[in-house]
Amino acid sequence: MIRKMILTTSLATLLLAASVAHADDDRRLPVERLDGVLEQAAAFGFTHYQEIEVKRDESVEVEGWLDDEWQAEVRLSLASGESLEEERKRREGGAWGMSEADVRLAMESAVAEGMAEFAELQVDRDGRIEIEGYDTDGRELEVKSRQGERDVIEVEVD
Repeated sequence: MIRKMILTTSLATLLLAASVAHADDDRRLPVERLDGVLEQAAAFGFTHYQEIEVKRDESVEVEGWLDDEWQAEVRLSLASGESLEEERKRREGGAWGMSEADVRLAMESAVAEGMAEFAELQVDRDGRIEIEGYDTDGRELEVKSRQGERDVIEVEVD
């Protein structure tokens, strides 16, 4: 009886671990797909990017600015290009974040450090960029750089 319970518990643990690993696979995209994400975000109206995060169900969440007054958080379907959810807020102080060129430069730096898939890219007000993703062996990478610079500040491998 105890042996049967241990076997059942072990099987349940393995299934849970597999489902968590599969969920993580759903939250990453090959770096080559960044172009499509940026095209969809630009078509929506984004001019400045604060965060791009891959979500489950073939979607991405983009946070940034549509112009100097409107900040937005939008979930876009990668399959259809449609907006699945959106929230806009009128803000004072002007737009900040990365331009499309800044996003591409940061991703080029991450790729040079071995990133093959990305999960999240974000920038803070001081221009510090963090890109979380995975290398070709599936190891987690976090690449840190500065806005507008090709040089990488730090790389963490888990």
